Amino acid sequence: MNQAELQEILTGFAADRLALLERHEAGARVVSHYDFNNAYQYVINREEAQLAWLQTALAEFGAALPPPSSTIALPEVRKVRKKGDAAAFRGIFDDDASQLAAFVERWRPRVAAMTHARHRIMLDVILGESCEQQRTFEQAAAGMDDLLGKRTGGVPRQGAVLPTRWME
Repeated sequence: MNQAELQEILTGFAADRLALLERHEAGARVVSHYDFNNAYQYVINREEAQLAWLQTALAEFGAALPPPSSTIALPEVRKVRKKGDAAAFRGIFDDDASQLAAFVERWRPRVAAMTHARHRIMLDVILGESCEQQRTFEQAAAGMDDLLGKRTGGVPRQGAVLPTRWME
């Protein structure tokens, strides 16, 4: 694998990963259920770390992060009837899971064929974390709201996330 091919793979991978990050950010703005939104924040944080790795790898070639490969549309959300209605967001979670599955399926063979060990291992880690994120969204779609851990003492879940951040 020559340097041009390696740069091409890293650039394409980063562009697809950035498209998923932007899609997850859009999902987090819509999903007001507190526990599910926290799961989005966790996923977004990991994606930002992954993009930092990719940015460092591309910098070896004097290249910057590319723009996202596409804009992934957010599925329509049915109206939330009651506070904490997690079922209203099922379509978004299902779509997130399928987008991540498609990303892994599209990139796994190309990454496996790479001869540059350091970058191949980095991309394998990102693909592995993408599979974990896929499972998180599948669990959210199934209605499991303890994605990041169980509450102690059986305290009921309350509250929601605002659609925009409060700023001073």
